[in-house]
Amino acid sequence: MNIFGVMDVSGSALKAERVRAEVVASNMANAETTRTPEGGPYQRHHVVFEAQNGGTFQDSMVNQLNGGSSISTGSGFKNIYTGGISGGLSGDLTAANPTPGGVEVTGVIADASKPLQRYDPSHPDAGADGFVAYPDINPLTEMVDLMGATRSYGMNASAITAEKSIFNSSLDLLK
Repeated sequence: MNIFGVMDVSGSALKAERVRAEVVASNMANAETTRTPEGGPYQRHHVVFEAQNGGTFQDSMVNQLNGGSSISTGSGFKNIYTGGISGGLSGDLTAANPTPGGVEVTGVIADASKPLQRYDPSHPDAGADGFVAYPDINPLTEMVDLMGATRSYGMNASAITAEKSIFNSSLDLLK
């Protein structure tokens, strides 16, 4: 992870949560849509998140300290700094211990649930039996998803603000 690692990770989360909020807003906006270009009622959509590969802590340290040159996996982090670090390192830093990375949206998928059937013979999309197919969208579920996206967005924005504060404090020390 580089010096801007927190911003990279939180920035990816901001983008992903923005997409999630947009999909939730689309679901709420189309909760009563009975006619789509594909035919039939609107289908609820879900956002699929996937963790980005952050690499190992060892790789990140080597890349930061050696200008990007890598070492073999078996050489170990402790062997790089023979005599350079006093005291013991806790844990096994040579293991494949991935540094947490960001998140990315890998897709937006349509919900496969069946549409809700409501009796409304006066509706223009009513069938011969008087039932209309509506999307299976629960406003409460959508609001919970929107609140989750909003909270996650806020947390990541706070992480970026904290990182900026760390940068400013470091710059103040150099003055």
